[in-house]
Amino acid sequence: MNRRALLKRLTTVGGAVALSSLAKGAELCAVNTPKQPKGPFYPIKDQIDKDADLTVIDGSNQQAIGRVVYVSGVVQDEKCQPVEEAFVEIWQACASGKYNHPADPNNAKLDPNFQYWGIVKTNSKGEYLFKTIYPGAYPADRTWIRPPHIHFKVSKWGYRELITQLYFEGEDLNEKDLILQSLSHDEHPSVVRPVKVVKGDNGQKIEIVDFPITLLR
Repeated sequence: MNRRALLKRLTTVGGAVALSSLAKGAELCAVNTPKQPKGPFYPIKDQIDKDADLTVIDGSNQQAIGRVVYVSGVVQDEKCQPVEEAFVEIWQACASGKYNHPADPNNAKLDPNFQYWGIVKTNSKGEYLFKTIYPGAYPADRTWIRPPHIHFKVSKWGYRELITQLYFEGEDLNEKDLILQSLSHDEHPSVVRPVKVVKGDNGQKIEIVDFPITLLR
């Protein structure tokens, strides 16, 4: 399923969002996506619902709390060729900054209507799309607040598994984050991405983040 079809499935926006408004990844072609730590909150329990829409739990009509954002991109190899049927997996904190993980010491509240973890396969063009919530910041220790970010794991047989993190352009906490700042300045544009706004059928604003990913053999 291509991203326009998936976008139509996930929302009532329909085809008014042009494919050109979604991530194509051309400007980062052949740029290696830098690795980032998996972190301590990778899911340890399986769940029935881990589809592309993290804003609603299967069987529920309750929406997750927070700002809805679409994360869209193309998985490509070092020769800029799309990688079909790659697994793209994300996990993150909810809007309060809390992970659904027993090791998370944060006292913030869990959102029972947020999915926290999703997995999709790329289509024949290497495209993927998630609908999620803009994650909250949270304390890593007494002196360090982690900025909003989403963890990614991308894999396919015959390629090197990639674990990285997506950050959001304009967040002040990015400048003080020890994990992000461990990357070189030249690597930042690959993982620190702007939120773009497009309009749907009814004129509603839809926020989309373009996050192209290079998967190496």
